[in-house]
Amino acid sequence: MSELPVISVTELVTAFKEVVETALPPCSVEGEISNCRMSPAGHWYLTLKDETSEISAVIWRSAAARIKFVPKDGMKVLATGSLQVYVARGTCQFVILKLMPQGVGELEMAFRQLRDKLAAEGLFEESRKRPIPRIPKRIALVTSPTSAAVRDMIQVITRRWPAARIVVVPVRVQGEGAAEDIVRALRNVHRISDVDVVIAGRGGGSLEDLWCFNEEKVARAIVACRVPVISAVGHEIDVSIADLVADRRALTPSEAGELVVPSVQDLRDSLEYTAQRMRQVLRNCVERIRLQLSAIEARSVLQRPMTLIDQRRMSCDELGQRIVTAIKLFVERRQQTVARTAASLHALSPLQVLSRGYSLTQTADGQVLRDADQVSTGDQLITRLASGVVHSTVK
Repeated sequence: MSELPVISVTELVTAFKEVVETALPPCSVEGEISNCRMSPAGHWYLTLKDETSEISAVIWRSAAARIKFVPKDGMKVLATGSLQVYVARGTCQFVILKLMPQGVGELEMAFRQLRDKLAAEGLFEESRKRPIPRIPKRIALVTSPTSAAVRDMIQVITRRWPAARIVVVPVRVQGEGAAEDIVRALRNVHRISDVDVVIAGRGGGSLEDLWCFNEEKVARAIVACRVPVISAVGHEIDVSIADLVADRRALTPSEAGELVVPSVQDLRDSLEYTAQRMRQVLRNCVERIRLQLSAIEARSVLQRPMTLIDQRRMSCDELGQRIVTAIKLFVERRQQTVARTAASLHALSPLQVLSRGYSLTQTADGQVLRDADQVSTGDQLITRLASGVVHSTVK
């Protein structure tokens, strides 16, 4: 044992590093992600595992920037990289240079993740989207100025609406830096005079070719754009994130040209149809008024106007007769009532009692005499008979 060489820990770990890193060249490892987290510096730390083993892994920020999707726990992946020994701690980890999801492509996975994220934020809701102007003042085409798509859009727009004013905002629509160009154009397009609608898009291609329209920064730039945006990316079967967040989706660039302006011929036909309807409505209105006037003219009051006056005179005479008759009847009823009242009063009159032999005696001051004790010798009395009055003195 004393003959064995003595080395430091650093020498031991360094030897381990040389053996490990030279023994196994870069390879692809299939496994499941767990304990995945992102550091503030932009590096991804995770664990790759299968049924029996696991190993720590890292994706440095430079490599992570090239990965389109976000690694998640439980995701099956194919990781390409190499083993690396961290000398300071004597640990071994797998440095991932490329990461591919299993069962679905990398871009498809990234598309699904971003679609679900933006949908949860409500950016696909129709209630959020703005209407496209019926006849725009100026149309901005955010696309490649040399592409077939821009020629198709200009041709369709000018054919449908020759007076259209178009401005092309040149951007790259494919490859490195395309997304940044599109974002910059959408942020500044409102500064162009009279622009009130934007068409952003390009012709067809592979998913990789169209990918700049699936990036989150482009989607948010479309939402934040100050004027309505029509997305026209690829062919009918191509659906991009830009299509989902835009205020209006066109299946192709040519259809975008049809959506953004009306057809002159269609507008003429519509105006002619409207004019015909207005003329018909006016004719119907005039005919209805003419019939009303004819009906009024046919009335007897206009044919023989004195007839109405004669009828009113007769009505007045009849009303006068009814009033006179009513007054006479009223007076007669009141006379009968007075006669009955007078007869009742006459029957109750004291004079009627006197006519049957009774008399009414009063003292000089008018008090009716009912008791002999009311008078004294020498009082003057007045006795009223049925006919005449007798004055007497009490003795």
